[in-house]
Amino acid sequence: MEMEVQVRLFATLKDRAGREVITVRLPDGASVADLLRAVAEAYPSLQPYLPSTVVAINHEFAFPEDDVRPGDEVALFPPVSGGGEDPESPEVIALTAEPIDLNALVRAVTTPRTGAVALFVGVVRGEEGDRQVEALEYEAYRPMAEAKMRQVLAEIRARWPLARGIALVQRIGRMAVGEVTVAVAVSAGHRHEGIFEAARYGIDRLKEIVPIWKKERGPHGELWIEGHYHPSPADVSPPSS
Repeated sequence: MEMEVQVRLFATLKDRAGREVITVRLPDGASVADLLRAVAEAYPSLQPYLPSTVVAINHEFAFPEDDVRPGDEVALFPPVSGGGEDPESPEVIALTAEPIDLNALVRAVTTPRTGAVALFVGVVRGEEGDRQVEALEYEAYRPMAEAKMRQVLAEIRARWPLARGIALVQRIGRMAVGEVTVAVAVSAGHRHEGIFEAARYGIDRLKEIVPIWKKERGPHGELWIEGHYHPSPADVSPPSS
């Protein structure tokens, strides 16, 4: 059995979807996590924002394992404004099992003052040395990975203060050859304001300190690919003030 769920959208989510209410179909017994996956699939423009989206059911905060029932009033909204986020400097951090929508990602880091966006995209390569690769499977230590992605974003801001929008998105799960695995987007008023260097730094730093691993699959079998970078005390994020 399936149920039809109406979801109210607020603030950024409403603007990106172009409507205040969307509808998704879910199986009976679905959870909030199932709901968010259905929203990402049906409304790709919302995908970059869902990892940080707050969910409410019947006027109370809801969490990934909570049930969604027929007749529930469901709402999605960004973290409540406390005056800390600059709309001229949008930020996106996401670990997602869904395909990465590159057009949506560029839109997410674009503001009226944006004149240039540098986008780095990683894809599954069909060979690695003398090995044929059929697919990669990515795994993440999610809480720490998200924290370290925020650290990378803060480091980019400190090094390239003219950067405006910054996005770091990593896919997890299984991906075939040619599929996008990771994307870094940096925007600024002009192309010569460090966005190329910032995007390069973002992917390099992500590969160093964000706990994400990949398993290679091919005719040779399965093989976890390990890196060589060992973090030092300098890689520890400073405590929040």
